[in-house]
Order: sequence, then C-alpha cells, then structure tokens
Amino acid sequence: MDSVALIASIADKARLAARTLSTASGAERKSALEAIANALKSRSAEILAANELDMANARSENMHPQMQDRLLLNEARVAGMADGARQVAALTDPLGRTLNESTLPNGLHLRQISVPFGVIGMVYEARPNVTVDAAVILLMSGNAALLRGSSTARNSNEVLIKVMRDALATTSINPDVLQLIPSDDRSTVKALLTARGKVDLVIPRGSAQLIRMVVDEATVPTIETGAGVCHVFVDEFADINKALPILLNSKTHRPSVCNAAETLLVHKAIAPTFLPLALKALHDAGVALHGDATVQKVAEKFGVPSTLATEENWCTEYGILEMNVAVVDSVDAAADHIAQYGTNHTEAIVTENQASADRFIALADCAAVMVNASTRFTDGEQMGFGAEIGISNQKLHARGPMGLVAMTTTTWIVTGNGQIRS
Repeated sequence: MDSVALIASIADKARLAARTLSTASGAERKSALEAIANALKSRSAEILAANELDMANARSENMHPQMQDRLLLNEARVAGMADGARQVAALTDPLGRTLNESTLPNGLHLRQISVPFGVIGMVYEARPNVTVDAAVILLMSGNAALLRGSSTARNSNEVLIKVMRDALATTSINPDVLQLIPSDDRSTVKALLTARGKVDLVIPRGSAQLIRMVVDEATVPTIETGAGVCHVFVDEFADINKALPILLNSKTHRPSVCNAAETLLVHKAIAPTFLPLALKALHDAGVALHGDATVQKVAEKFGVPSTLATEENWCTEYGILEMNVAVVDSVDAAADHIAQYGTNHTEAIVTENQASADRFIALADCAAVMVNASTRFTDGEQMGFGAEIGISNQKLHARGPMGLVAMTTTTWIVTGNGQIRS
C-alpha cells in the first residue's frame, strides 16, 4: 500500500472510531485519560527500555545534545506525562460549551457550541512526550489523533501508543482513535499533509525547518507552532535583583526548549551596572556569548570570553547554552530589534516602570509577553492548561500555549418550530 492510500485508510479508521469520542460524556473521556495515566505509570519500565534503544541509536549517530535531551525519557519524565494526563482530565470539559445564544424575531433559537475538529494530525520530532501530550489533549477535546513522530523516537513512540491503546481498550473509547503513522518512510509526512478531506487539521511541533516545511507543503489546514527566538529586555528601570535570576532562568533552566531565551537586550542607562554582572553570571553558568561592539568591550574589560555577534546569531534559536547580548537605547529600540529578529513567540521585559512595561507590551507582537518573569512560563502546564499541544505563534484560530479549548471549533444549533424562509 502506498503512503497516500495508507494515510487515507488510517484516517478513515480513526474518524469512524472518533464517534465513540463525540458521543461520549465528559466523564467517560476523563476516565479514559485516567486509564492512560495509570498505564503509563504501571508500564514505566517497558517505556524506558524502549527509549533506551532510541537513546543508544542517538548516541551512536552523534545526535545533537539538544535533540538527545528532547528524546530522553526517565522515571521523572514518564511520571510527568502521567501527571499531565491527569491534569488534563481534571480540566473543565471543552465540548458542548455555549459560546453565543440568542432568539431571533422570527422565533428561531440560535446557540453556538464548541465541538471537536474531527481528525487531527501531528508531525513532530524527537520528543516522545509529545506523543502522550497530544494524545490526551486530542482525546479530551473529542478528536482522533494521527501521530507522526520522527524515526529517531520510533521505539519510544511505538510503546507509548501501545500502552495508551491498551488503556483505551478497557474504556468505552475505541482505541483506533489513536493512530501512529509509520516513521520509517518520509513519504508518509507528505501524504498526511495533503490528505485534505481525510484529515481536518495538521499541527507541526519541532524545529523551525520542520514547521516551515509543514506550513509550505500542507494542503490540509495547519496551525503554525513556534520556533522560539525569545528575548529578555532589561529596562533602565529594572530591579537588578529581579533581572539577574530572570535572565539566568530564561536561558539556563532548560535551554533546549522553545521558550528559552536566546538574546539579552540591555538598556544603555543600566548597562554599566548590569552588563558586567550579567555577562559574568552567564559565563559562570556555561553560556557561550555573542555580543555587539559595546558588549564586546565590557566583556573584554571584565575578562569574559565572547565573540562579535553576526546577523545569523541574532536570528538563531540555539537550544543550547549559547546567547546573544546587545545594548539598546530605549524600549522602542528593543522592540525594533525584536521585530527584526524575533519569531513572535515570547518576549520578556524587566522593569519597575509601568509606562515602560505598557509600551513594551504594545510593541511586542508575540504570543506571550512576560513582565518581570522568566520566558520559561510560556507553557501550557505552567499557565494552568495542563499538557499542551504546542505553542502557536500565528494569529488565526489560536495563539500561545494550546490546550483543550484551542482544539475545538464551533457549530451553530438553530432550533425552530416549523419556520420557513420567505
């Protein structure tokens, strides 16, 4: 069977099975997620053994450290996936919500309600946790899931899907709502992206290159998730005792993820005080630094290694302990830099001046703005959504961390009593 026929067959099977989701109660869907959480925990050893096969392959192929970190599962991460499933199960049911309601002069009653998309495809890279996050969010929002991970996580994804399907088999939900698309043939990606009429929506999650490929090649509607060239701007009115921990957390807490900061911008008025502290702290944390001419002079004066930042540096999502640093003249100059090099993901300002914060917010065209807080908080779990399907940095349908509500669309219910249109 060729890839186009394979995807069509898988999608048809998933859509038929999704009837057990669309007709299930919220309690039944919650119960299914609890069953998944319990299975993940009880079969942790099996999951970790499969992941070690993927990790061994990754090490032998000298996979980039950033990607190895994303691929790795351990007891804590498996427990975190189970906890995420339970958190999603505890959230308010996203289906059947009344969004608008009115009665027309002719007596027709109108009600707009939230409903599932139907069949949603996910294309993602070496992050097996996405297999679980996507599955539980899509199931709870009533959608069937076609999951296409990378071949580097094949063993991990296969066992995770098996564990979750086995769990669903003990519930009222048909296990065929979860489908793993084979990752050993790249043609399955194109077949998924062009399965218009079979697949209702495709969401990419991974590198900028993966996201661009999906957006450019898909004929199925897509939601563009975020490459993260995120910035921390330390304003002239910043409290240095807040700024330094925020900077370090934004960059070093988990540098491989999309909400890690890649560039530090410092207002020229506070630079003489803050820059030496920041450069030394970043260097001591193992961060390789690239700076503009002003930063280079300060770094040299205080014995901190750095290189002159290039245009490529300013545009780069490093995903490792590497960072750019620049001095800017104003809030507007910081916003200009971000507009030129940012990816509309997350931008942070550290300031005690409300006017500075308000102007930065107004100028920062992005999915999330942090005021006196780390960029690392742009996260579904941290923002109270439970596990997330991804972080959207586009403007239509959904923006920012996408949880249950973002995975629904709407239907208008029009109820009459024999009315006909004249």
